[in-house]
Order: sequence, then structure tokens, then C-alpha cells
Amino acid sequence: MFIDELTALLGPRVSTSEIIREQHSHGESWHPPGVPDVVCYPRTTAEVSEILKISARHNVPVVPFGAGSSIEGQVHALHGGISLDMTGMNQILRVSTEDLDATVEAGVTRVQLNTKINPQGVGFFVDPGADATMGGMASTRASGTMSIRYGTMRENVLGLTAVLADGRIIHTGSRARKSAAGYDLTHLLIGAEGTLGVITELIVKLHPLPEAVCAAVCPFETLEGAVRTVIETIQLGIPVARVELLDEPAIAAVNRRSRTSYAVAPTLFFEFHGVNDRHVEDHASLVRSLAEEHGGRGFEWATRLEDRDKLWQARHEAYYAALALRPGSRGWTTDVCVPISRLADCILQAKRDHEGAPFPLPLVGHVGDGNFHLMYILDPTSEHELSEARRLSSQLVERALAMGGTCTGEHGVGTGKMSYLEAEHGANALDAMRAIKRALDPDNRMNPGKIFAAASDGVPQEYV
Repeated sequence: MFIDELTALLGPRVSTSEIIREQHSHGESWHPPGVPDVVCYPRTTAEVSEILKISARHNVPVVPFGAGSSIEGQVHALHGGISLDMTGMNQILRVSTEDLDATVEAGVTRVQLNTKINPQGVGFFVDPGADATMGGMASTRASGTMSIRYGTMRENVLGLTAVLADGRIIHTGSRARKSAAGYDLTHLLIGAEGTLGVITELIVKLHPLPEAVCAAVCPFETLEGAVRTVIETIQLGIPVARVELLDEPAIAAVNRRSRTSYAVAPTLFFEFHGVNDRHVEDHASLVRSLAEEHGGRGFEWATRLEDRDKLWQARHEAYYAALALRPGSRGWTTDVCVPISRLADCILQAKRDHEGAPFPLPLVGHVGDGNFHLMYILDPTSEHELSEARRLSSQLVERALAMGGTCTGEHGVGTGKMSYLEAEHGANALDAMRAIKRALDPDNRMNPGKIFAAASDGVPQEYV
């Protein structure tokens, strides 16, 4: 039996405990869980390779698992099999401050990496909020609050080590900042959500820590005024490092959880990075002028580190603050992204569409790149609420696609966004993706049931 072979390979780092399996059956979402048959904890790329060879011999699905913070069901073992917990592969293998890059194992978290490298004057600035693993962030093509200036995982990964479905180990990319050598396998695997292979190591870009940092908070008379301020800031080329939007329900929830006292109004959170204080103050003053033209009622500065940390901690806690509005609830977080010129239209129409919804739905957004989220705070036992959330979410995605946007700006496809891919990319593009999947994973063992409908790909029905 395959579990016996796994145990012979890993010893006590194999678990069939009901509690451990349940912990690996879900991420941070409303999607129904999928319980694996066994959980494995590899520590090397070679061990991952051997696990996948065992999987191939016995036709067993494999689902990579990182921090478990995914939103669209990526880590749910829908067809059982092996949950491959990568958190034991957590070594920072190399840091080069001269070349501004590092090599890390997939289980390293972004906080762990920054704790190591910040004293050396460099940082890794892809910040999705959760302390996610680097492998998980690459697999979902994650982004976050600072993507407007520093890019997403797509722009910040130079190369990968990955294990394919049959156990072969491949190395993609290099430490060079550009290359024209062959197919771009690095970016094929980034965003593949573990459906093409398992990422075990990453070469990532680092950035110098800014000499001067300034943060600010500004409440607005109207949501439209806040969004227009963002649009004009981007169109004028003002180099903000972060710009986040919270609506009134989101601000009220944050105040309640984080014990802050922000005005309960549509609010923008800004951060500016520069070479000196004058540099960031000039940029902040320009944005302050724009905000005042659009109904900004007060532009509060935060220059001390502890004040900035408190501000961004409050922003990062918005999801859990929203859940606290309704004890026992589950979160369904929408995730659309539109061209910046359509952002105001999309947000305002979405807010009108959602009037009268039977559940709280605070809005937060990385609005500097056109990405925003409505957080549906649901009673998981209410079929009516789930049905209404499904309808409203679909309506929001359809509106974003009609505006030239995407069904997911950062959370990925998983199971939650599968039904929108054809509308976004077209049937021919989807067929091309399936062809790549079949070429690299002909038995459909790698995270089956994600990105593509299971019925199209012959999910393993039983294990040998």
C-alpha cells in the first residue's frame, strides 16, 4: 500500500491522524473541505521526488500544502490522496545583497525571510497579508499591499526548482535579470496552483529598504471621492508604495477589533517610500492635495515606525475583524481586478448591486492596481445566504470581465473561480491550458479538481 511506502521513506513524518488530516483539509475559505488520506512532511527536494514516484506507482493524488491561508480551495484534497506539507522545507539557502536576490525553500514564510534579510538592508516586498509560504505565494501568483510599486510574485521570482508528476526534478530560470533561453517554465509554474508540479525552491528578487518611509490615513466624504483620488494618483505617476481602501463597514470592524479610532468613513491608507524625508513628504503632499479636491476630510501622517506598524497591522487584520462581526461565521472573499480607469465604476456599481444583502459585506482593496474585495460574512448553515453570495459573486465577476478585468486579481482559481475561466480567456486558450496539464500530468494526480473541472481530466478513482 502507498502509505506503507511513504512511511518507509519518511518514518514519523507521515501521519494518518484524523486531526492532522482534518487540519490539512481546508484553507481560509468557505469552500467545502477535502480530507486527504495521509499527510507527508518532506524536508528535501529529493524526498518530494520520491513521494511523487510513489504517487505515480499507485495512482494517488498529491495536493501541496503551505501555510493553509489560500482563499479559493487550492489546498483541499477533493479526491483524497497525499497532502504534501511543505513547511518543513524552511531553509533560507543563500542571500546576496550585492545582486539583490535570495534562494529559499518553498516552506519559508515571507516574515521569516524578512526577519533574516532586513538587518542587511534589503527586503522582500510581496505582502499578501497572511504570513504565507513562498511556495504557496508562487503557486497562487500572490500579490498584496505593495504590488503597486514592487510587483507581484510574477515579477519577483527569477527561477524555481520543481518536481514534476513523475518525480523528475527540474530547474527553471537563473539568477540573471533577463534571459531569452527557451520556454519560460518559471512563469508557467507560477500561478499553476500545484497542478503541474511541486515547487521546492525559489530564486527571488530583493529590494533595498527605503531610506525614508511615510504613511498616512485619509477619510473621505464619499467612496467615489476616495477612488477618484487613487485613479488620479496613479495617472499622474506619483510613486506610492501602498494605497489601500476600506469602506465604512470595514473601518468600523477594524476599529472594533484593533481598538483604533479611525473615522467611520471611506478611508484610504497610503505609504510612501523614498531616498530621504523631503522626497516622501513631497509625494505625500501631492496626494494630500488630490484628496482634498475629492472630499478628503483629514490627512493624518504616520512617520514613526511604531505608528506605521500599527496602521498596517490594523489593515492586515481587516479580514479577521470582519469575521468578528458575526461570531461563528465563515468568510467568502471576492477578488476582482479591473483597469484602473474603470475602478470607480466597478466599485460603485458593485456597492449598489449588493444593497440589501442578508449578510455583512465590508469592502477592502489594493486599489492602486485596480484590485478590490467584498468580504461576505456568512452563516455557514444558511443555504439562502450561500445561494445569495454565489449570485452576487457571479454578478461581480461578470461585471469585472465586461470592463476588461479578471475574475481573480490575486487569490487564484482553485475551485471557486473555475467556472469563469472560459469567459475570461476563451475556449481555445482553455484547451491549450488543458493540453499543457495533460503533457506534464497525464494521470491528473497533481492537485486534481483545481483550475479545470474534474470531469474533463479523468481524476483518479481508486488507488492501487
